[in-house]
Amino acid sequence: MISPSAVLLALAATTVILILTLMWRPAVTRDRGGRILAFLALFLLPAFVGVLGSRDHLQHSTSTRFCVSCHVMDPFGESLELDQPYLAASHYQNNRVPRDRACYSCHTNYTMYGDLASKWRGLRHVYVNYLGDTPEPAEIRLYTPYHNRECLYCHAGASSFEEFPVHSAPEMRTALEENETSCLLCHTVAHGVKEQ
Repeated sequence: MISPSAVLLALAATTVILILTLMWRPAVTRDRGGRILAFLALFLLPAFVGVLGSRDHLQHSTSTRFCVSCHVMDPFGESLELDQPYLAASHYQNNRVPRDRACYSCHTNYTMYGDLASKWRGLRHVYVNYLGDTPEPAEIRLYTPYHNRECLYCHAGASSFEEFPVHSAPEMRTALEENETSCLLCHTVAHGVKEQ
């Protein structure tokens, strides 16, 4: 099976070849077929390559490998493998989240525009990484307090969650669902980076 990256590369190469052909032989555009070729080479193929490239990159940016590729995120990636009772490690090691999308699974807002908002925050990370002052791992903070909906997206309905006495108490359940009481009140250490 041909990979999407190979198709993208082939389309990009075709676009470049067609543009170079038009640059070396501009007379080609005098007839109708040449103008169609020029439209294809200068507008249609580049737009198509841009859309496919964006989709491919957005898909790649949901991977754990991508998230921990910045050196400042190394301790967070390492915390997934630690034999400690950290929240992220227990989820990662026990396959409670897909390992190849572990970061994205917990740090995407599960709302109508959650993916889009996460991508905008990601662009800020890229800016800070290349043009700003990169913080030390212990200084990294969430932009907003962690919302329970991210936890409840997976845990609500799971028997291990529903049958646990603290979670099943009606007043606690309401407080969790309405984000009045944070899940992080009991599950305090998410990564353990500050403790390392």
